[in-house]
Amino acid sequence: MRIIRDTLYLDPDDRGAAAAIGNFDGVHLGHQAVIDIARDAARHAKAPLGVMTFEPHPRSFFARSNTPFRLMNAEAKANRLEKLGVEKLYEVPFNAALAALTPEAFARDIIADRLGLAHVIVGADFCFGKDRAGDTAALERFGAEMGFGVTVAEMVDIADVPVSSTAIRTALSEGRPRDAAKMLGHWHRIEGEVVRGDQRGRDLDFPTANMAMADLHLPQFGVYAVKVDVLTGPHAGRYDGAASIGTRPTFGENVANCETYLFDFKGDLYGAHLSVALVEYLRPELKFTSVDSLIVQMDKDCDLARKVLVDV
Repeated sequence: MRIIRDTLYLDPDDRGAAAAIGNFDGVHLGHQAVIDIARDAARHAKAPLGVMTFEPHPRSFFARSNTPFRLMNAEAKANRLEKLGVEKLYEVPFNAALAALTPEAFARDIIADRLGLAHVIVGADFCFGKDRAGDTAALERFGAEMGFGVTVAEMVDIADVPVSSTAIRTALSEGRPRDAAKMLGHWHRIEGEVVRGDQRGRDLDFPTANMAMADLHLPQFGVYAVKVDVLTGPHAGRYDGAASIGTRPTFGENVANCETYLFDFKGDLYGAHLSVALVEYLRPELKFTSVDSLIVQMDKDCDLARKVLVDV
C-alpha cells in the first residue's frame, strides 16, 4: 500500500483512484462495508482502490478538551487498511485552510482537482466542508458536475444497533473488548513503539514491553489477556501475553500506558513496533500493599490469560 501525505504534488500514478472517504477511526464493520463498495467500484472502473482520510483527526483539530478519543493512531489505521487490500491511502492534512473550504470548494479543489478521484464512496452520515454544511445529496450533485462518481453506503447494524466508533469506545471503557471486537470485525489493538520505562517489570521477573497511549482512547484500566504481534525487529512474530493498562498506582502517580508481558519470550524489544490485541478483560487495576502481593497476583493473571487464549 502506498501512503500519500503530500497531496499538493501528486504523482500522476496516484490519481484516478476509487476511494472511500472518512476518518475510519477503528476501521470497524461499517467502515469495512464502505471499503468493500469502494473495492467493487475500483474493479468496475479498473482503478486503484483508495481510502481518503485526514491527519490529524478533524475532531482533534477542533477539540476544546484534552480527552483522548482515538481508537487507533495513524500507524495502526494504515496497518489495518493495508490488510484490507487498500492500494492508495491519502492522508490529507487537516488544517485551518481545509476546514475553511465550502462543500463545493472541497469537492472541486480536493476530490476533483488535487486527487483526481474517479469515484468516491461515503457513509450515509457523511458531512463535509465548512461547518459540515455538505451532505451526501450535495456530494452527489457536485460529482455529477465535476466528473466523479458517488456511492452512498448504508449504515451497518448489529442486533439493530448501529455500529459506530462511539459505541466501540463505550464497550472498551466498560471493559468489554469482545463486544468491541464484534463491532470492529477484529480485535481492538494498541500499536506503537516499545519505549523504555522504569524497568520495574524486569526487577519483578516480569519484563514488560512499555507503550505510550498518548492521544488514544483509554480502555478500562486493568489487566487483559492479549495477542501480540511484534511487527519489526529480530523477534518479529506472534505471541500470547498479559497486558496491564493504567497508571501503576502501586508505584505512585504515573501517566497511563500499556505494559505487556509476552509469555515464553526472551529478548530485547526496545524500539520494536508492537500490535497488542485486547482479547479479554481479566481484572481491574489495583493498588497493592507490597511488591510480594503484586507478584502473586501477576502469576495468577498470567495463568488465567494462558487459559483464556488457548482457543483464541
